Amino acid sequence: MNKYYILITFLFLNSWLVMSQKYETQEYQVIDQIDKIEIRYYPSAPMIRVSSNQSRNNNFGKLFRYIAGNNKNKQKIAMTTPVYMSDQSKTMEFVLPKKFLSGKIPAPNDNDVETYISEPKYYAAIKYSGYSNNKKEQNHREELIKTIQNSNLKILSEHFVLSYDAPTKFYNRRNEILIQVNYLD
Repeated sequence: MNKYYILITFLFLNSWLVMSQKYETQEYQVIDQIDKIEIRYYPSAPMIRVSSNQSRNNNFGKLFRYIAGNNKNKQKIAMTTPVYMSDQSKTMEFVLPKKFLSGKIPAPNDNDVETYISEPKYYAAIKYSGYSNNKKEQNHREELIKTIQNSNLKILSEHFVLSYDAPTKFYNRRNEILIQVNYLD
């Protein structure tokens, strides 16, 4: 019985913490809908990235240390969403708060971390829920590519997996696959 109360308390506290967290989320505008696919316009955004042959966890650690103050200014930077991941190039990227859009992004101390301002782009996106895994990513990527091709859009990039939630969030998880397309060409 005691374990039951501990479990209920843990689930309640986890739910409360997850629901009370308000992260700044990268802005985009949905400009078209094709079946379950959204065509989105993403304006420029301040970003940091790590590309390496290391695991996602290693790349996440480097990015997290940067926003925790491992930068030339020793500045702590708020966590934002989403986190971008790409398996082909072993890249992970964080979106920084939009206040850094001015270009005054603190320089990283780690040579593997790169800061930049992204270019405005159009992406095709598909959403899915739950914990992401290779099978889910592959199925949604294939559905996204098929819809892009059937819509006579040209693919301009490899795909990105976007994650919006902390690993401790158990339900209503948001994941996406994004592929850059030539929407206005």
